Formats: sequence, C-alpha cells, structure tokens
Amino acid sequence: MDSKIKNELIEAARLARERAYAPYSNYKVGAAILASSGKIYTGCNFENASFGAGTCAERVALGAALAAGEREFSAVACIGGDDAITPCGICRQALSEFGDMIIYCGSADGEVREYTLAQLLPFGFSL
Repeated sequence: MDSKIKNELIEAARLARERAYAPYSNYKVGAAILASSGKIYTGCNFENASFGAGTCAERVALGAALAAGEREFSAVACIGGDDAITPCGICRQALSEFGDMIIYCGSADGEVREYTLAQLLPFGFSL
C-alpha cells in the first residue's frame, strides 16, 4: 500500500479515537476503513450502561462504509491506548465477510503493526 494512503488511514483512526464515548472503561478506540473507491470511513467505540449495547470502533467504521454503499475494502486501521491493539473476534469476523485485507494495529503513542485479516482470523466462519 502507498505510504501516503497508509498514513492517512492511520491518522483518520487516531482522530476518530478522540471522539470515542468510553465513560465506563476509559478505553478509547478509533478505526478507519479504506474502501476500494479510495474513500476512508471512520468509527469510534461507544459504551453504554447496558454493556452489550456498546459497539466497537471497527464495526462502526464498517457500518458507515456499508451505509454509503461500499462493499469492497483493502485496509483497516485501529488505534487504541498504550499498546497496539488488534480488532476483537467479532470485528474480525464482521470484516472477514468482505475478504482478506490489511489490518494496521496501532497505539496512541504511534506504534503500528501490520497484519492481514487472514493472519488474525485463520479459520473465520463462512457459509
């Protein structure tokens, strides 16, 4: 992937992280997904007093892209707190519906690790 686009994707996830709503855990996460159209869609995690009602940043970004009509994706960036994070299992499975892609996993201090979705979810569920 072009380093300029990679940096834009990671920066979009960092900015989304600042908008997270995490009053219970104080753990903010931002995500950005790159559609094949070249557009970047962002999401942040949000929590709720009824814990199951919250949603992860990666699925918020994916939902925004899907609502805009996108169906093909090449990369996702997710930025967490002190350590580089990876998407949770549910987010990995949701992303896998749209094929393999690059996943940039970062921390608030700038650390970024790169994986493929297939590396993070080697035996994803499919019909």
